[in-house]
Amino acid sequence: MKITAAVATAPKTDLDIRELTLDAPRADEVTVRMVASGVCHTDAIVRDQWYPVPLPAVLGHEGSGIVEAVGTDVVDLKVGDKVVLAPASCGACEQCISGHPQYCTDFYALNFGGSRADGSKMFEDNGTEISSNFFGQSSFASMTNVRARNAVKVADNAPLELLGPLGCGIMTGSGAVLNVLKPSPGESVAVFGTGAVGLAGMLGAVASGATTIIMVDIVPSRLEFAKELGATHVVNSKEVDPVEAIREITGGKGVNYALDTTGVPAVFSQMTKSLATRGHGALVGAAKLGTEAPFDIGTLLLSGIKVSMVIEGDAVPREFIPKLISLHEKGLFPFDKLVKTYDFTDINQAFADSEAGMTIKPVVLY
Repeated sequence: MKITAAVATAPKTDLDIRELTLDAPRADEVTVRMVASGVCHTDAIVRDQWYPVPLPAVLGHEGSGIVEAVGTDVVDLKVGDKVVLAPASCGACEQCISGHPQYCTDFYALNFGGSRADGSKMFEDNGTEISSNFFGQSSFASMTNVRARNAVKVADNAPLELLGPLGCGIMTGSGAVLNVLKPSPGESVAVFGTGAVGLAGMLGAVASGATTIIMVDIVPSRLEFAKELGATHVVNSKEVDPVEAIREITGGKGVNYALDTTGVPAVFSQMTKSLATRGHGALVGAAKLGTEAPFDIGTLLLSGIKVSMVIEGDAVPREFIPKLISLHEKGLFPFDKLVKTYDFTDINQAFADSEAGMTIKPVVLY
């Protein structure tokens, strides 16, 4: 089948829109006609080879679309179903069966390996194989094949042009707060970074009933936007020490919970120091492999804090994505305010606008 895809060919290089050939779905797969795909920071850092995914590759991992064909073993999806795509997992290892598929034993191979588990690739360019199955989906394509396991069925009237980011960026931020930190009503949360993941975490904190929600960043317009969405306080860490500011806001105690969405070592250190005694912090921001961050072991030991490393919000997508949609429908999780749409042919502009901070969550439409 002939399809159109955006191909990453080299670091710091625009994606190349090409006509490729897509193979037939395997027995456990469905073919999805893409309606939209979010553009995520992870797409950019993989394009730039922070993580060694084989190039050329079709990236994209926040896809939403409509099922066009089903494999012979698929029983829970049918042609015409609307779906949101989520990261790949094996479904059989200890982590998967215990409800933590984002820590699947084969997570890296299935999501970053550039092929199916058996080594086959679903895209060809005039007979040359192109790396595929990025996060189990390679959604920067007009059609793609995904295992039914990582396709989440949504309602027939679901706005697919908005929902793709629920499969990664929005799920990552909100899941880190709602599934891992789990603030109770009346508690305090600080979020470092006001990108899509950070603002999704903030929206999760609002939905949880937290009453002190502090956003930390260096971009004044983003901080003002965070206040519009529900932040009770904002801190410009370019102008003031964020740890001192957070402790002042909380009466010297520090926050009950904190989230670092940046992956910047200095910010991660600030996040740990902003926590109250026995507070809980989480890191979701990606950094280059080998990046290290400083820890003041003596001080942190006395504080009794806990720090979690969180992948994809530690979510079970088929359970968590419908919850986010339900919250959105009730006006309690307005993630749509983060989204700006682009035509698929303008995908490189979407990358550029995201990198420049002009767009919080770009979504390309097919």
